[in-house]
Order: sequence, then structure tokens, then C-alpha cells
Amino acid sequence: MIVFLILILFMMIVVIALSAILQEKLVDSIVLFMGVGLVSVVLFFIFQAPDVALTEAVIGAGISSVIFLMALKHLGVQK
Repeated sequence: MIVFLILILFMMIVVIALSAILQEKLVDSIVLFMGVGLVSVVLFFIFQAPDVALTEAVIGAGISSVIFLMALKHLGVQK
């Protein structure tokens, strides 16, 4: 059962990452990038690495996404 869940989460990461690459809007890519980070947080918890999961949640999915969104707003990119 747990192996099936891990495989589904890995497939979700691949699908979300590919869709982030193929997006036309940069905002959508940033949001999907955050989704990859959040799914990896779940995987880290399953692999019993809560310290890595917490770090990924705060830095990978949180701060990095906020910095990307702030940079996008600062640049004024519409596409």
C-alpha cells in the first residue's frame, strides 16, 4: 500500500514539473513549482525525514516561491 502511494507521488512530481515547464504564464509555472515542493514534502514525511520535509516546506515551497513572485512583480512581466 505504501509503495503504491510513493509511486503515485513520484508520478505526480513528474507530471507537475512537466506542466510547469510547458506553461505559457510565468505565474502558473511558479505556482506549479510550489506544488512540486509540496508533494516532495509529503514524500519526505513518508521516508521519515521530517527535518528535510520542514526545510523543503519553508525554503523550497515557501520562500523561493515568494521570491520568484516578487521578482516577477518587480519586472512587470505579463507573459
